[in-house]
Order: sequence, then C-alpha cells, then structure tokens
Amino acid sequence: MSDKVQFELVSPAKLLLSEEVEMVVVPGGEGDFGVLPGHTPMLTTVRPGIIDIYENDKVAKSIFVVGGFAEVSEERCAVLAEEAIAVDELSRDDAEARLQKANDALQAAESDVAKKVAERELLAAEAMVAACG
Repeated sequence: MSDKVQFELVSPAKLLLSEEVEMVVVPGGEGDFGVLPGHTPMLTTVRPGIIDIYENDKVAKSIFVVGGFAEVSEERCAVLAEEAIAVDELSRDDAEARLQKANDALQAAESDVAKKVAERELLAAEAMVAACG
C-alpha cells in the first residue's frame, strides 16, 4: 500500500487540484474527517469550511470550500465542491460583504424556498468570515 493518497478537488467548471498527498482533512457534513491511505470507502456531504492538505506532517495548503460532496476510497479522496478558494486568497472585506448580502437576502425572503437558500448562503458566508481569521 502506498504512503500517499490521491486527492482531487473539482469545481463545477474544472479540475482545480489533483495530487498525491500525505493526508487531507475535509469539513464533512457530520464533522471533519481525515483521509489517509487505506481509508474505508464512503460518500458524504461537505459543509462550508477549510480543507487542509498535509505534507511532511504539516498543513501545506488550505482551501476554503462552500460545500459539496466527497467520495473516499482506500487510495483516493475526491471532493466535488460548489466553490473553492485558497485560504490565502480570501479577503475579509469580500467575506463580510457576502455575509451582509446573505443577511439581507434572509430578511427579504418571502417563501420557504427563498429562506432556505438564504440560510444556506448565510452559513457559507459565516464560514468564509471565520476562515479569514
């Protein structure tokens, strides 16, 4: 068995990242989970948060994702993300503007569907602000 796991990060538009890594930690819908070689296969949701990619026993890259799905096998972890941004490219001003827009949308929501969409965006915006540090 290899001492690396193949990690792929895919957005709706393109393959963003594909590389062999030591470990990846993903913000799963039920909580964060780490993927090492030999992981039990699973399929799960991804909540807004930060994916940490480890090399040499430390975080080499951190990527903020808005949400999506993760598929894990013994030798691979693929995350299908709705939106992904490198943490070092996040702007606190942009994140706070997104948070304000989400709050405004929630206040203006007149239907249950509009309210659910606004609540989901609010969660993503709050996670983005938190990722800014």
